[in-house]
Amino acid sequence: MADYKIVYSGGSDEIVEKKSRFIANVFPVSEEEEVLQIIEDTRKKYWDARHNCYAYVIGSNDEITRCSDDGEPSGTAGRPILEVITGSGIHNALIIVTRYFGGTLLGTGGLVRAYSKSAQAGIAASKVVIRENGRKASIKTDYNGIGKIQYIAGNMELTTLDTDYSDIVKIELLVPEDKVETLVNKVTEASSGRALIDIGDELYFSVVDGVPVIL
Repeated sequence: MADYKIVYSGGSDEIVEKKSRFIANVFPVSEEEEVLQIIEDTRKKYWDARHNCYAYVIGSNDEITRCSDDGEPSGTAGRPILEVITGSGIHNALIIVTRYFGGTLLGTGGLVRAYSKSAQAGIAASKVVIRENGRKASIKTDYNGIGKIQYIAGNMELTTLDTDYSDIVKIELLVPEDKVETLVNKVTEASSGRALIDIGDELYFSVVDGVPVIL
């Protein structure tokens, strides 16, 4: 499965247009049941707001896509929020924009701009990362061979999760799926087949602030 962008941690931001407040809240989501609960909770939190408009996408290919204008003129709120999500390339995300009416009508064009701008501000306040498809590689070698393996890992820009020095050396690497075969070939060649390589099951990971995180 191809790598793609996700919301690692949601954020919130607010804009004001002609005294109307637009509060955007961004959430990482994986299923519609979760989305419906968040929408319900948000409506309770902002019970006195005029509108709670939203859009969400779920799935690596946006298999589920929904949006709601929640009483705003058709196409002026939910659709613009959705277009911000899809335009940013983010998957598995929900954005709810809450509007407190300021007394001045914005018109359809003004509403589209306001909801788009607030959704963009919400994403900017969130932590967005690349979700990568990969595996853990556990390699056992002797002390003479560890230098070569560390050199290979460095050249391939792989993340070292752990290194254990005992009677042998065991190094654990996080390897993107498209680099697994290359790693096996390079380690086998460099160690003349003496290094033992164990490739784990498929997993998903991201690098967050320079630190690898298994998802």
